[in-house]
Amino acid sequence: MTLSGAHYPVVVVGGGQAGLAASYCLRQRGIDHLVLEANRLGHEWRTHRWDSFCLVTPNWQCRLPGFPYRGPDPDGFMVRDEIVRYLEEYAASFGPPLIEGVRVSRLRRAATGVFELSTSHGRLTADQVVVATGPYHTPSVPRVAERLPADMVQLHSGDYRSPGQLPDGAVLVVGTGQSGCQIAEDLHLAGRPVHLAVGSAPRVARFYRGRDCVAWLDEMGHYRKGIDEFADADAVRMRVNHYVTGRDGGRDIDLRAFARDGMRLYGRLAVVAGAIMSFADDLRANLDGADAVAEGIKDAIDAHIAAHAIDAPREARYTPVWEPSADHPRSLDLRAAGITSVVWSTGFVRDHRWIEVPVFDGRGYPMHWRGATSCPGLYFLGLPWQRSWGSGRFEAVGRDAEFLAGHIDASRRLADVCGTLTGAPPTLSVALPVG
Repeated sequence: MTLSGAHYPVVVVGGGQAGLAASYCLRQRGIDHLVLEANRLGHEWRTHRWDSFCLVTPNWQCRLPGFPYRGPDPDGFMVRDEIVRYLEEYAASFGPPLIEGVRVSRLRRAATGVFELSTSHGRLTADQVVVATGPYHTPSVPRVAERLPADMVQLHSGDYRSPGQLPDGAVLVVGTGQSGCQIAEDLHLAGRPVHLAVGSAPRVARFYRGRDCVAWLDEMGHYRKGIDEFADADAVRMRVNHYVTGRDGGRDIDLRAFARDGMRLYGRLAVVAGAIMSFADDLRANLDGADAVAEGIKDAIDAHIAAHAIDAPREARYTPVWEPSADHPRSLDLRAAGITSVVWSTGFVRDHRWIEVPVFDGRGYPMHWRGATSCPGLYFLGLPWQRSWGSGRFEAVGRDAEFLAGHIDASRRLADVCGTLTGAPPTLSVALPVG
């Protein structure tokens, strides 16, 4: 198969939930387009999630355009294979023009105004391009990992699958975002001795006053609040997600309870010197900070219940079940502790080096308004907080896709009108700003 010489009004790069949502909305408007997926539909869910992985948001929040969740367990949490099946069924429901196994290695804008895409199957052009490759491209592992003993097994959370994948012995997990906490729990439940370096990520209760906290926050309009409604929009975009789990029907992740039951907690990893690790003196502050966020969310729920006279059961507030002592260890000898492996749950970094269009800020973040960049005809979809909390998730990516499809359609129609009036060639259509 070759794509050399082909031209499309719109090319969507990425065939995950964002790319599929874009395709659905473009098709609804009758806009010819092509979706290119570097691997296989649902690749990230298939290959970069561990065996026990499940959503942390209830199934009813899966609202891809034209395909809301209709399964038997709306308040449950789909596991990895069910998520893949949901995406497969979504694609089958409308038949997107998707080509799998085509990697885009370069995107540039030609002097004529069209976009040129170099791919593993040839070079093609497009009037407009939607980049729907998500934000999680390259595993981020700190350079201090290079200082660990050579025989220490190390892997990133994106490569973790199950406790049985690791050699016998204790495990150190570094990082307490959603992945780190859930992987630590997975190992803990399997009976593995676990040591956990705790960062500053916040947490949220799974249930409060008779409902999932997500349901309360949805009712309160939290997930529809736009990024431009926050005074600190840049800071909001960079916030770490709250840790919680949907495992076994959903529950809190309480690191203090893990510590009470034998898990060893430390502060943020600071220094690595061979088999000796040193940690910052911030464990208590990090645990207290996470609890404060969770209790603050409960305060907001209480206020909502009171303001609307909602009949909801009362519930006692959280009481810490464990506290670090004044002389809590701040160093760890991996050998003495029997640690044979380290899981780096330290996130991912964006890799947009293949995009040769000047639309990025000094941090490499694409500058955009609701996904539309300063380069007419170039869009991003599926970024965290692109418009709202759910922009990078099943909950709201469809709303963003519908907005961009409208923008693309308006741009196309304006180009047609201007071309008729001025005689401008169609290849200049992307140079016409809209909005």
